[in-house]
Amino acid sequence: MSERTKAKSYTAEFKESAVKLAVASMRPLAQTARELGVSKDTLYGWVRQYHGKPQPGESTVHSEPLYEELKRLRREVSILKEERDILKKAAAYFAKHVP
Repeated sequence: MSERTKAKSYTAEFKESAVKLAVASMRPLAQTARELGVSKDTLYGWVRQYHGKPQPGESTVHSEPLYEELKRLRREVSILKEERDILKKAAAYFAKHVP
């Protein structure tokens, strides 16, 4: 006889927060899934579930391009912050070493 493993059950709040984290982060969904302790297929399903159908009161505009733009802009902000930090460190260095 074979024993079936019981599927894990997750709360709606956990699923929603996992989807928000996966969409907002610049990491691949598979990495986010590993960090959360769920399978990547499960996380992909949740993302499709939460973003596949519009919520009541929302327009039916296709949101995928908006998420792609959001990810691109967040990546750009991250790069700009790194550049700013480098410039701050350089300015502090040269301010110390000016005779």
